[in-house]
Parts: sequence; structure tokens; C-alpha cells
Amino acid sequence: MAEAAVATRTPARGPGPLGWVAQTVLYAAFAAFIGVFSTWPSYSPLGPDQALIRLSFSQPGQRIADCRARSAEELAKLPPTMRAADDCPRERSPIRVRVELDGRTLLEESFRPSGIHRDGAAHAYRRMPVPAGEHTIRVRMQDDARASGFTHEREARVTLDPGQVVLIDFAGARGGILIR
Repeated sequence: MAEAAVATRTPARGPGPLGWVAQTVLYAAFAAFIGVFSTWPSYSPLGPDQALIRLSFSQPGQRIADCRARSAEELAKLPPTMRAADDCPRERSPIRVRVELDGRTLLEESFRPSGIHRDGAAHAYRRMPVPAGEHTIRVRMQDDARASGFTHEREARVTLDPGQVVLIDFAGARGGILIR
């Protein structure tokens, strides 16, 4: 009979002193690499004499058309589960915005409503770097395609320090256009 071979195992040992030194050097080099590139090269999103005007809102526009009452004949033709007395279109108006700084137009853009049926809110986010100093900001907004001209307007005199951010928002419950 053949004798079974017995495997011998050597106990596992940790890294020796040379391994610890190598590991410490590698960790120190990695920490130095991270430290250097976290502060260099320096980056500033604005120039030293610039401020920022930020337009940010989420607002549903008015409906494209008014609701209309259905006639008795129209209601009779509809299935019982769809017999609503009023026929209201879902689509909403796009939001048109114009931002002026000291009489000069910075932004004039139209924001479409979201959703498959264009029945959601229009979302806007724009950054406009401007020179620091005293300025007049005028914001006009139209949220009703049936109206001629702008439906909301706000003008404010502001003093912008370098690096300061001014936010333009819309909150119908708090008076419309907000400049803060």
C-alpha cells in the first residue's frame, strides 16, 4: 500500500519590517498626492471683480386654453366613466423670462413645460456672471400664452460685492418674482 502524502503548512506571518516601511512610504506618497491636487491649481468660478446672478425656478404656466362646458349631446356620446361636465385642456403655457441689468438684456429665454402632455412645471436654472458694483436688475416673466406682454415684473436696485450671488426666483404665493 502506498502511504498517503501529508501536506505540511507553514504558519502565516505578517509583513516584516521592510514591508511596514514600504507600506508607510506608499501611503505617505498617496496622501501627499491628494493634498497637493486638492489645493492646486487654484480654481474660482468667478473673476475677482465679478458677482453672480442666478435664475432658478420651477413654475407651472397657465393653461393654454380655458375649460369649456360639454353639451348634453357630447356627454351622451362619451362612456359613463368619462362624462366630466367640463373639457379642460392639459397643456400649459411656456414660461418666458427676460432679465435685464442696467437696461441691457442678459437673458431672454422661453422654458417649456415638462411632461409628455406638456402639463407640468417649467424648470429653469441659469447662471449669469456680472461685474460687481451697483446695478438695477429688472426681471419680467410671462406665464400665460394668451396674454400679450409680460404678466409679472420686478425691478430692484442692488449693490453686488465680488463673489456675491443674487437669486431670482418665482413664488406666486409670496408676490411673484423674488430677487434676493
